[in-house]
Amino acid sequence: MTVTRLGLGGAPLGDMRERVDEAQAWATLQAAWDAGVRYFDTAPWYGRGLSEHRFGRFLSRCPRDEFSVSTKVGRVLRPARDPQRFDTAPWVGGLPFEVVFDYTYDGIMRSYEDSLQRLGLARVDALVVHDLDHWFHAPEPRVQAYLDQLVTSGWRALEELRSSGVGAVGVGINEIGMIPRFAALFDVDFFLVAMRYTLADQSAAAEELVLCEERGIDIVVGAPFQSGILVTGPIRGAQYDYAEASPDQLERVGRIADLFSRHRVELAAGALQFPAAHPRVAAVLAGALSPEQVQTNVARASAAIPEVLWSDLRAAGLIRADVPVPQGESAR
Repeated sequence: MTVTRLGLGGAPLGDMRERVDEAQAWATLQAAWDAGVRYFDTAPWYGRGLSEHRFGRFLSRCPRDEFSVSTKVGRVLRPARDPQRFDTAPWVGGLPFEVVFDYTYDGIMRSYEDSLQRLGLARVDALVVHDLDHWFHAPEPRVQAYLDQLVTSGWRALEELRSSGVGAVGVGINEIGMIPRFAALFDVDFFLVAMRYTLADQSAAAEELVLCEERGIDIVVGAPFQSGILVTGPIRGAQYDYAEASPDQLERVGRIADLFSRHRVELAAGALQFPAAHPRVAAVLAGALSPEQVQTNVARASAAIPEVLWSDLRAAGLIRADVPVPQGESAR
C-alpha cells in the first residue's frame, strides 16, 4: 500500500461538527486531489455512512491505480426503525442508520461488503479495526469481550481479506496501552494512532512507538490537531480530545503556542509536521470541511520551521527529549 505523507481524513465530511452540502463535499475532495493528496481515509461510523458515500462518489471516478483508500470495520450499520425521529448524534447531520458493534467473522465481512457498496469500489487498500478500546467500550470486561470476538473469529476474516486483495490490515487506537495488546495477538501491518502522538501529547512515544519500531509496524497519525486546539490555540472553548480543554491543557498548549508565535510560525503547521518526522509514521491524516481548509493544510505541511523552535520546545519540556523532530527548515 502506497500513501502520501498527508492524507485526507473523512470524519468532517460525515457532518462531524457542521453540515456540509454535497457540492462542498465534492469540492473538498477535488481540492485534495488537485493538491496531490492520494491517501483517503474514511469509516462507516463517519456520518453513519455519509462519509463513505461521499468519498466513494468522488474516488470511483478517479484512476484506481493512482490513490489508496482505507476504511474501517467493527461497526455494522442498520436502518433506523423510525428515520424521521432518529437522532444522528454525535454527528450534526449524517444518515439515519443505527450502529451495532461487531468484531466477529460475520460482522467484519458484512461491514466490509457494505463499505464496498457505499464506496462503489471493488476493493479498498486497507482495513482498520475501529475503536476497540476503552475510549468506546469501557469498562475492561466489555473491551475484553469484543477483543475475544476478534481473536476467535474476526481476525480470520481480516487475514482472508488481506490474502485476497486488501493491501494492509491495521488497528485504530485512541489511548495508550492497546498497541502492545494487539501486537501480542495479531500480525498488524499498521496502527492508526489518534491523539496520542501529537505536538501536545506524545504519550505513545514511551512504549508504543518503540514497540512498533522493533516490530517494523507502521503508524498513521490521526487527529494531529488534538481535535482542534492545535489550530485554534488555547482559546475559550477550545477542543482537546473531542471535549472542552481543561485549564492544565490550555496552559500547556498556551506555552507551546507562545514559542511558535515568538518564532513567527503557525502552530498548526508544527502540529502537522511534528508527527511526520517519526521514522515509523507513514502518513498524517488531516480532515477538512472545505477546499480552503485542504489548501491551507497542504501549505502547513511544507511551511518553513526553524530548527531552533524544536530545540526551544525541548528545552522547555514541551516535547519529549527522545522524539525525532523535523530536520532543516521544513518537513516535506
